[in-house]
Amino acid sequence: MGTVVGVVGPASAQPTPSPAAAAAGATLPFTSAEAESAVTTGQKIGPDHTQGTLASEASGRQAVRLNAGQSVEFTLTGAANAVNVAYNVPDGQSGALAVYVNGTKLPTSLAVTSKYSYVDTSWIAGAKTHHFFDNARLLLGRDLKAGDKVKLEAASTQVTVDVADFEQVAAAAAKPSGAVSVVDKGADPTGQQDSTQAFRDAINTAKAGGGTVWIPPGDFKVGSELSGVENVTVQGAGHWYSVVHSSRFINQTSSAGKVHLKDFAVIGEVTERVDNNPDNFVNGSLGPDSSVSGMWIQHLKCGFWLTGNNDNLIVENSRILDTTADGLNLNGNAHGVQVRNNFLRNQGDDSLAMWSLNGADTGSTFSGNTISQPNLANGIAIYGGTDITVKDNLVQDTNALGSGIAISNQKFLDPFSPLAGTITVSGNTLVRTGAINPNWGHPMGALRVDAYDSAIEATVNITNTTIKDSPYSAYEFVSGSGTGKAVRNVTVDGSTVDKVGTVVVQAETPGAVKFSNVQAAGVGAAGVYNCPYPSGSGTFTVTDGGGNSGWNSTWSDCSAWPQPGGGATDPDPDRNLAKGRPATATGSVDVYTPGKAVDGDANTYWESANNAFPQALTVDLGSAQAVRRVVLKLPPATAWAARTQTLSVQGGTDGSSFSTLAASKGYRFDPATGNTVTVTLPDSAPATRYLRVQVTANTGWPAGQLSEVEAYLK
Repeated sequence: MGTVVGVVGPASAQPTPSPAAAAAGATLPFTSAEAESAVTTGQKIGPDHTQGTLASEASGRQAVRLNAGQSVEFTLTGAANAVNVAYNVPDGQSGALAVYVNGTKLPTSLAVTSKYSYVDTSWIAGAKTHHFFDNARLLLGRDLKAGDKVKLEAASTQVTVDVADFEQVAAAAAKPSGAVSVVDKGADPTGQQDSTQAFRDAINTAKAGGGTVWIPPGDFKVGSELSGVENVTVQGAGHWYSVVHSSRFINQTSSAGKVHLKDFAVIGEVTERVDNNPDNFVNGSLGPDSSVSGMWIQHLKCGFWLTGNNDNLIVENSRILDTTADGLNLNGNAHGVQVRNNFLRNQGDDSLAMWSLNGADTGSTFSGNTISQPNLANGIAIYGGTDITVKDNLVQDTNALGSGIAISNQKFLDPFSPLAGTITVSGNTLVRTGAINPNWGHPMGALRVDAYDSAIEATVNITNTTIKDSPYSAYEFVSGSGTGKAVRNVTVDGSTVDKVGTVVVQAETPGAVKFSNVQAAGVGAAGVYNCPYPSGSGTFTVTDGGGNSGWNSTWSDCSAWPQPGGGATDPDPDRNLAKGRPATATGSVDVYTPGKAVDGDANTYWESANNAFPQALTVDLGSAQAVRRVVLKLPPATAWAARTQTLSVQGGTDGSSFSTLAASKGYRFDPATGNTVTVTLPDSAPATRYLRVQVTANTGWPAGQLSEVEAYLK
């Protein structure tokens, strides 16, 4: 390992803070509801960040497992007439989710299958079986409002529900005047007969005058790829209505351009990843001045694998789901491309990538996209290129071999164009991103700058970044090949780091980075890991530009990697140690199970067996913690009359023997004051792993009742 170099620069300098970042991510027409926060008779799984586990690929690293007959019920927060569900079923199985609206079972269920899941890519070093989840959607056939309830019930096979997206879908659009309908050219809207030739004929007719091809509502089978697509608009009635079933939609090496694809779905049958197959929505070129908008792209290898001339292409307002490889890859020579306001979930490689192979990507931008759950690489990856911008994106829940954002000179193949000009990374939010790289045997940070095959010589400006709940580090600077290439000309200005498992800065290669206005809280091990590799390759300098706080310590042992939560740093006083932790109880009734008291939702609650005091609820905090404050809640609704519960707080380290941390007394829960009480524990209270609340009386009901048990360090 190399020499540890401390922070240099004017520690007292306080430059003007950078402007606050705009809200990151896409503006979406749906609202996502996490299953683990809903009412369920099933079992919550997670949180878990371990590669190869089901929970590690789930949104929020948690989901709900339903055996046959078990259910999860969502309460809507707005209008909806459609739902999309991210789910998993065991390998080799298929089944259904029955759908209930306000207690009434709908005649149509959601089909679920493992067909598109459990992907193996043995040629990718470090990969394990992955891609566990899939998505299924349904028009509900009625308009629902806020407060209505939608229940999903496993009908036969076990189903794990991750998240439900509720949406108010507009009516189908009408055919544009003068458009050429694929049905008029012989396409079958029932999907029974192949419509490839009808689509080709409609495109050839329309493009002669720069016209529009119309895909009316229906299901259309396009079994062969389309080419010669240029000077034409291909438009549907909306992606919930006009559905094309195709595993290779457009495949062409060149185009005169002015192709506009909008408002329909392309859903494939790709179940494995075969890299030399063009199993993509668009493979190759759409030509200059083209656009893609309002699309639903699912069950393909890639959404877009773009080569050749795609100058000034715009890809916007679309959804890319369940691809076995990249969501979109600008594979060289992409000039002025804008990819904006899209939603991507469950990619088997980089969700969005620029790879400057055979010519530099230049002047191109990824902006305002929401990315969730890439399961074998990065949320956003920039491999080379000139004057690239990555701004205002939201990336969540990366898994193995990936960061939230990677800025890299990894070339993979030649000829490759390294990073050049100015690389702008601004206003991005990264949530639960970064992962263990099994090939390295240590973590990848939430945001990684990687001099993999050559030094970073471009100007890289990283500004106004928010990093939340990273399981490992926030910022990583590395030469991923292990050859000690340098990272230079990088500045980080304006960043909020809220809880990282290990360190804020993970420096593993020579170079220098200037940090300004980086404010951190909840740092797990130390502020800086500064250990360039290989030994003797040089030093890494962390330059303090002023305005930094919360990360001024340095990891002292370059022979060992810091483990999440280790070290002797200031604890995070704001983290609820009990949230999402395993909970047990001496008894419970109906659906009012112990897990309801640690799910983060004050509207759900645990209720003990009735008329059987004393009753207790115990939370496993995972490790011994110096808990100093316990917050107890009941549902805040005024329907809950005020009551007094007589209770004590106990603690222990083995789950079997407990000591009293707060003696038994009456605590009044009153909706007028939030139905919340706080129990302050003395500084002399011993560290506890198993936190127990024992209830001996309740003036409002003959049972113990708690909607949340929260534990804090101060």
